[in-house]
Amino acid sequence: MSLHGFLYQGSGTGPLPAILWNHGSERLPGRLPNVAEFFTSRGYVFFVPHRRGQGRSSDAATYVMDVLKQEGDRRGPAARRAKLVEMMEIHLQDQLAALVYLYSLPFVDPKRVAVMGCSFGGIQTLLAAETAPNIGAAVDFAGAAESWQGSPELRTRLTKAARNAMVPVLFTQAEGDYDLTPSRELATQMEKAGKETQVHIYPRFGSTQQENHEFCVHGVDVWGPGVLAFIEKAFAAGQKE
Repeated sequence: MSLHGFLYQGSGTGPLPAILWNHGSERLPGRLPNVAEFFTSRGYVFFVPHRRGQGRSSDAATYVMDVLKQEGDRRGPAARRAKLVEMMEIHLQDQLAALVYLYSLPFVDPKRVAVMGCSFGGIQTLLAAETAPNIGAAVDFAGAAESWQGSPELRTRLTKAARNAMVPVLFTQAEGDYDLTPSRELATQMEKAGKETQVHIYPRFGSTQQENHEFCVHGVDVWGPGVLAFIEKAFAAGQKE
């Protein structure tokens, strides 16, 4: 299959540090120009690959939320929960392919690549922290905030990923999001496993749970400096090893 997305090149001749942004479950993820501008203005490459069935890659597969609904309608809630974990593993392959593409770009510094993402993209980010070769840091915005309580299978999978994470992970949310438990619990699991992690819960960003959930997209001026500092510290530590 062919997958598509949006690539923004930062200023400078390179090699440049890069961010791979994992979008959420929305049917049309878009191109995130405001988040891209924050990073490209600081000399980063910013890449938003669209996973199969979504956005610019809609023709590559069935939309993930339709897959989950169909599975639930046919076989019930337990089957839907299992399918969610299965789909996250499938979509991880799309993310890994996007990383291969990013590493192939001559203006990207392969020693300074970080992954981050929001909601479903936060789940993808933590899976990459466990699996993806050569990344330097991961930032999970509200991963599983809407599915943590209702999906023990997903909790088990993410707990495993947290314990096995190969890079520092920052968990970030705004107060008023659907559920802050995943960030706190997964960071605790990383700490128990001796892994480097931070949790940063910001003040409320909106009047509804959804508005606070979208802090990852609309609050870049608030979270950007802290995230950038976390990533660059991880890059510097990795270069010393």
